[in-house]
Amino acid sequence: GYNNFYEFTTDKELVRHPLIIGKFVTDPWQVEVTGLCEKPFKIDPQQLIADIGLEERVYRFRCVERWSMIVPWSGFTLRKIIEKAVPKRTAKYVKFVTAMIPKQMPGIARLPAYPWPYTEGLTMAEALHDLTFVATGIYGKPLPKQNGAPIRLVVPWKYGYKSIKSIVKIEFTAKQPKTLWETLSPEEYPFESNVDPGVPHPRWPQNIERLIGTGIQIRTQKYNGYAQVAPLYK
Repeated sequence: GYNNFYEFTTDKELVRHPLIIGKFVTDPWQVEVTGLCEKPFKIDPQQLIADIGLEERVYRFRCVERWSMIVPWSGFTLRKIIEKAVPKRTAKYVKFVTAMIPKQMPGIARLPAYPWPYTEGLTMAEALHDLTFVATGIYGKPLPKQNGAPIRLVVPWKYGYKSIKSIVKIEFTAKQPKTLWETLSPEEYPFESNVDPGVPHPRWPQNIERLIGTGIQIRTQKYNGYAQVAPLYK
């Protein structure tokens, strides 16, 4: 009930409204895995589930806007898709692209200055980390449209905008991919975007977060509490 999905609306509490998301078609769906890999492929998320299976993960979620929550996801590690594609040694990054269907996503037309489609990226080391998760479900049910149906990324030690929704393409690249928010404002949304209370956003500090639905404020932990990723950034 509280979500960011600008392709539909900038109103976080309206994004699940049937009139906003009702035209968005998530079945059938194809994800293209391409770029610098030996075995590129296209596949439906349901086939990925059948091939890989599902597990449950409960993760902290921290938005750059300083709100947070605990989310139970279902899905599988991104590593499973990467291994299926067999990336080449020249692949250093993984680029992700969200669906761009203006007739079904009314928010796109309202934000014409944005560099659509929504894109994000990770280093190969980040993408292969065991915490990096591909979610197809939330709260024990398939993903709703507002949460990134039918397939999305979850990177729990990074700010939420790195966890791209409604993925249509995963591409292995040699160069760091341009991402939507970094393109719009690199000083506010850098490529790395790790949760770090010691690095303030230009418009607000990041050492405190607000737990959604409670009004409680707590201190933010570095890497959102997932200290096991620290070796990635030595």
